Amino acid sequence: MLKSIRLVFVLLVICGLAYPLLLTGVSQVIMPAKAEGSLLENKAGELIGSRLIGQSFTDPGYFHGRVSSINYDAAGSGTPNYSPSNKEMIERTKSEMVKFLEENPTVKQSEIPADLVTNSGSGLDPNISIQGADIQVPRIAKERGISEERLYDLINTHKEGRSLGLFGEPRINVLEINIALDEL
Repeated sequence: MLKSIRLVFVLLVICGLAYPLLLTGVSQVIMPAKAEGSLLENKAGELIGSRLIGQSFTDPGYFHGRVSSINYDAAGSGTPNYSPSNKEMIERTKSEMVKFLEENPTVKQSEIPADLVTNSGSGLDPNISIQGADIQVPRIAKERGISEERLYDLINTHKEGRSLGLFGEPRINVLEINIALDEL
């Protein structure tokens, strides 16, 4: 019994303390920005957020991100795992579509990309599809008095490709493009 207790404490120190500290140290050396949370600042040096965690943008002069059923609270990552036939999911999606159409009167319901009216598995996704960004351009151009062409150029400069060239879809990080929008 004593050997088992000693083994538990040795493994606890190795796996629960030494290994995490070693990985943290290596991460700080190899990729310090990512190890610190991929934090983003504006030109004035003010901390705005993390490029890894979505934020709520409701002002009509900004690109809006995905819906979050957890209100972008990183402490509570996760979301209800509803099937497409779930009544609550259907009602929430319909409600988001109505809200989106009110904010974007030039858009038809059939044109709304799914990522703008549904949430991701974590509820924290910071990215939207290229189509999700493009469809918001008329609203933002009108609100800010910027040409649509200039906004499409901004989208093109902020496009991210597939991860490793294979995984996921091309996307736009909403926080990064909104910071760039403020700096125009």
